[in-house]
Amino acid sequence: MLAGGVLYDRLGTLLIRHWRLQMDIGLLIQLISGVVGGNVAGSQLGEKSLGTLGNSLAGLVGGGLGGQILTALLGMGAASAGGGGLDLGSIVAQLAGGGVGGAVLTAIIGMLKQNFAK
Repeated sequence: MLAGGVLYDRLGTLLIRHWRLQMDIGLLIQLISGVVGGNVAGSQLGEKSLGTLGNSLAGLVGGGLGGQILTALLGMGAASAGGGGLDLGSIVAQLAGGGVGGAVLTAIIGMLKQNFAK
């Protein structure tokens, strides 16, 4: 039988691992939706497109940043720390934040690229 302190330590470690897994899945959702958003924006930009790889990289960074900002603004970070981080509302917010963030950053970089190329 485990002593009280050892049991508490193992339970605390288990909860921390569970929280990290939820945070990792949330970030993964944001990054993937950012890549998709970046490529969708790139396909609509025409001459300002960065190419498939450029759109994907800009979308990846924008998705991570945009998703984190939206999650912080909506207060979803506190909900995920409490164990409710993978509910439908959080997943939709991560998809939206990542996709929009990826699209916006891709569009900004595309416009900057075109202006500096002149």
